[in-house]
Amino acid sequence: MMMMSCRNIDLGGTSVLDLMPCGCSSSSSPTTRRVFFSKCSKTVCSIGRRSFGPGNLVFLRRDSGSCRAIPAIPKESSLVNGLGEDKTVMINLKQESRQPISLENLFEVVADDLQSLNDNLLSIVGAENPVLVSAAEQIFSAGGKRMRPGLVFLVSQATAELAGLKELTVEHRRLAEIIEMIHTASLIHDDVLDESGMRRGKETVHELFGTRVAVLAGDFMFAQASWYLANLENLQVIKLISQVIKDFASGEIKQASSLFDCDVKLDDYLLKSYYKTASLVAASTKGAAIFSRVETEVAEQMYQFGKNLGLSFQVVDDILDFTQSSEQLGKPAANDLAKGNITAPVIFALENEPRLREIIESEFCEPGSLEEAIEMVRSGGGIKRAQELAKEKAEVALKNLNCLPRSGFRSALEDMVMFNLERID
Repeated sequence: MMMMSCRNIDLGGTSVLDLMPCGCSSSSSPTTRRVFFSKCSKTVCSIGRRSFGPGNLVFLRRDSGSCRAIPAIPKESSLVNGLGEDKTVMINLKQESRQPISLENLFEVVADDLQSLNDNLLSIVGAENPVLVSAAEQIFSAGGKRMRPGLVFLVSQATAELAGLKELTVEHRRLAEIIEMIHTASLIHDDVLDESGMRRGKETVHELFGTRVAVLAGDFMFAQASWYLANLENLQVIKLISQVIKDFASGEIKQASSLFDCDVKLDDYLLKSYYKTASLVAASTKGAAIFSRVETEVAEQMYQFGKNLGLSFQVVDDILDFTQSSEQLGKPAANDLAKGNITAPVIFALENEPRLREIIESEFCEPGSLEEAIEMVRSGGGIKRAQELAKEKAEVALKNLNCLPRSGFRSALEDMVMFNLERID
């Protein structure tokens, strides 16, 4: 059993004690406590290898048979159809000595599902054309994290529990495969449009096989995914995923029409980010909920979860473009800025750095001007403000999960949100 110690607790504010069954060795009685501590003055809890420091709210809960401590958040009164936990509002908390979240651990509860997906991906692409198969093998083997199908499986499992399903359906599994095919097709086309020679540290499809083959390979994957989607025979999901493919095109057009435009507003950036990234994530999570046959309100919360998580991920990716090296990114650093794509860190830095506008609008025509612009984004508050935006979207995403009952799958979804933010810690 996991051992717990608590000490130096100064409530100083509000404390809430709720009762729930647990049974681990941290209990003081057969009926154990879920405890919320507010405004602790010192480190209050250490569970396993994690400690929680000043200003933290901590609660203990049962996940897959053991207690763990995670950041807790103030309660609101409403519930979604009386299901799950009280709705909450996330606040900015710092944990001391907290172990980083790894994708391997995060997806452990759906590891078998992901392995089955990996085994099936190439077979569902088809073997009619050896060149297309080679192109698919190249990108499927390029070290992708399979985050989107992983999300499909986690939401599927979490909502299946809510709906009383004992196991995932064929539709759940096929949806995960379709989502990964659509994502892969979009990456192939993105690399062509961006003229990127590297992705995930490997040569891109168009670099190896040429632009013509890359465009056709992406088209073929979109078509194959659409065929499998139609065979699911669920009109609601078909409409949902079809809209994503339309959004991809809208996002690319929106981006191409605003290159080197320093008057791009934050709302424009978020809309483009929704089209290019969050739309697919939102459709993935809602589609999974639909196939679990949960109530409409829950399915909509899963859509909002995917949307907010997707936006947070995109903002973090745009931050990393300025804070990581080419080796870490697996592609050239500051690549978006070099090509005139105005992202959140740049939008915020432009408010404080008039010279940055001049450099960008000149399209970096002077030697060293790109490096100067990168430094201005870093020193002009662009990174910090973008971090705040990513956390804001993450907090809303966590709130969207409150319609789900407590389980290991919901915990993994929460950890996915925190994993994303840890990339910029």
